[in-house]
Amino acid sequence: MSSILVLHGSNLNLLGKREPGIYGAVTLEQINAQLVVEAASLGVRLLAQQSNHEGVLVDAIHAAWGVHDGILMNPGAYTHTSVALRDAIAAVGIPTVEVHLSNIYRREAFRHHSYIAPVAVGQISGFGAESYYLGLRALVRHLRQMAAPTS
Repeated sequence: MSSILVLHGSNLNLLGKREPGIYGAVTLEQINAQLVVEAASLGVRLLAQQSNHEGVLVDAIHAAWGVHDGILMNPGAYTHTSVALRDAIAAVGIPTVEVHLSNIYRREAFRHHSYIAPVAVGQISGFGAESYYLGLRALVRHLRQMAAPTS
């Protein structure tokens, strides 16, 4: 059974209270609960973790090596600033899908660049909490395709 690590970055602990016009009214706890349901329906295990500290997220990526098969990550503002997260994902080589609640390309110009995207399998943004569920499905499909024998 595949195992997926879900990492939530900076300020995502405030979902449901923080700028609901941008991020919606769904809380992080609600997103995590629905991710557990989605993971069960897909036949995968899921562990979710949130931190506002870049180093904690880097450590979680390092610790995922040999434990988790994939990473679903919303780096929050670290998307646009963190070479450290980018390098950690590249170093461990675990397939990663980047997700965002808002469409980062329809927002301020500084949000249009992602340090994570070049080392991720893919990126999903702009669908609110659904971005997470779409990302989880895409990541599981990717992992299964990687594991499928080739003819």
